[in-house]
Amino acid sequence: MSISPEFRNQSQLAEKLLATERSNRSRHLLKAAVVIAIVFLCFWQAGVFDADRMSEGVPAIGVLISEMIPPDFTRWRQWVIPMMETIIMSIAGTAIAIVSSVPIAFLASANTTPNRAVYRSARLILNAFRAIPELIMGIIFVAAVGFGMLPGVLALGLHSIGMVGKFFAESIEHAHPAPIEAAKAVGGTRMQIIVHGVLPQVLPQFADVTMYRWEYNFRQSTVMGMVGAGGIGTELVGSLRLIDYPQVSAILIIILAAVTVVDGLSNILRRRLT
Repeated sequence: MSISPEFRNQSQLAEKLLATERSNRSRHLLKAAVVIAIVFLCFWQAGVFDADRMSEGVPAIGVLISEMIPPDFTRWRQWVIPMMETIIMSIAGTAIAIVSSVPIAFLASANTTPNRAVYRSARLILNAFRAIPELIMGIIFVAAVGFGMLPGVLALGLHSIGMVGKFFAESIEHAHPAPIEAAKAVGGTRMQIIVHGVLPQVLPQFADVTMYRWEYNFRQSTVMGMVGAGGIGTELVGSLRLIDYPQVSAILIIILAAVTVVDGLSNILRRRLT
């Protein structure tokens, strides 16, 4: 019995698809193997597999934890104002980041930027803000403007511009083109296109990123206190310097409780705004 040309073509097509699938699977497995090998190499170089050091370190951590129990909350009244400073720093720093990131994000988005040169310049600005850690910025601003919340706010705000602006720009670039084309078709100006064609689509993502960044900045505000930028981190460093581990554990518990409250509030606001 002869095989029809149509059946033969279908069989050949199926064989090609299977061969392509096997080839893709092999490439994916090879890439995964390379990534796993790199991870294990990093573990090896970092000493993760050093059994002697790990065996010595684990008991030392146990001793340290035992010295932190029970927590000492006798100075809790003196920690109220530093905790408020931490909250204020996180809110102010996030606000600076949001206000500054919005115009930069539109310039750093391929579908809203005026030209390629502006696009690259805006992306470079975001990379520059993102490249310097908050802690380094905090040290620089403490040296520039002195101790207190101001250097912490500036450090959190400027560093956050890099990340928030990047997320905003990506949201803008993923906006559906239909409303944008419709705004262009009726002769809308560039600002009108942004306001009516882009913003309604990206505002929920903007709100989500804002809430996420506020959570992050609150946690980082505690670190800012360690370099003299005020907040509960200053109290934490003071207790560490005095080797008062019961107070250290008490402050850590308070920070954990505050982070939990901020996280819950952020979830509520995110549901209402998105």
